[in-house]
Amino acid sequence: MSKICLALPEATRAIHSDYADFRVRKKVFAYFLNNHNGDGIVSVCVKSALGENVDQASTQPDRYYLPRYIGPRGWFGMRMDRGKIDWREVRNIVELSYC
Repeated sequence: MSKICLALPEATRAIHSDYADFRVRKKVFAYFLNNHNGDGIVSVCVKSALGENVDQASTQPDRYYLPRYIGPRGWFGMRMDRGKIDWREVRNIVELSYC
């Protein structure tokens, strides 16, 4: 996750107790959450167009979800604790959020 995010121009990372955020010019474009707020979920969360996040989460609810606090603001999460991780997909959603 860090390798993908930090490869983007001007990207920085801040590590916190149960999550990391990735920023460009002080604006967050991705989060890595690890049991954030005790929810038991490991995921990457990215920003999408408002409404698209709901569509994404409803297409495959076993893989995608709306994060508790940031979901209502256009973010969705891709679960990384459910089997094999498709790193190309992670890269794609991170790059879309970065733009």
